[in-house]
Amino acid sequence: MASQMSMNRVIHAALRRTLDRFADALATFPDGDAARARELATAWQYFYAQFTSHHTGEHAFAWPALRELGVSGELLDQLDVEHDKIADALNASGQAISTLVAAPTSASAAAAHERITELSAVAADHLVHEEGELEQVYWEKHDTPQIKEMGRKFSRDVGLSEAGSFFAWLQDGATPEENAALRANVPAPVVTILTAVRGRSYRRNIASVWRAG
Repeated sequence: MASQMSMNRVIHAALRRTLDRFADALATFPDGDAARARELATAWQYFYAQFTSHHTGEHAFAWPALRELGVSGELLDQLDVEHDKIADALNASGQAISTLVAAPTSASAAAAHERITELSAVAADHLVHEEGELEQVYWEKHDTPQIKEMGRKFSRDVGLSEAGSFFAWLQDGATPEENAALRANVPAPVVTILTAVRGRSYRRNIASVWRAG
């Protein structure tokens, strides 16, 4: 592999960037801007789906593979508890975003910003913990049958129709190292073609939200 960064870390980087974008957008939200509130709600729906899918996929596909490779079941149970905490914080943030759409005021934006800040803190603790425990395992075991099959299961779960948007999201604001790692984990032509052909909906509906901000 060209880069010592797992696909897991590439996804984590996109999650972190998106949380930062929400925090910035809510901190500068124009009072009374209903259109902007709806844009943020659209971006939130996409982000919520990506975060939730990532964690449910880990539980369904990654944990069984890692158990076979000798990772402690106790550790994986701890990570699932952290996933549950993130799910609660995601739901609280989603409710705050819904309130912002219903009442697009500075006060609603400030409340949503507070929920996003709480979510970011919970997510940061988990992502650092998971990376510290598992990143080396993913790297050292990347060529094992268990990790290869895990990757195939994640790919099938995303599906061809959504893969382009997924890759576009991962590359939106990514560092050169992260982009190199993506192409080390997924064949570069696949990333390029799917992003160009099937990533249009992400660029039009989600990336445009952050450009507008």
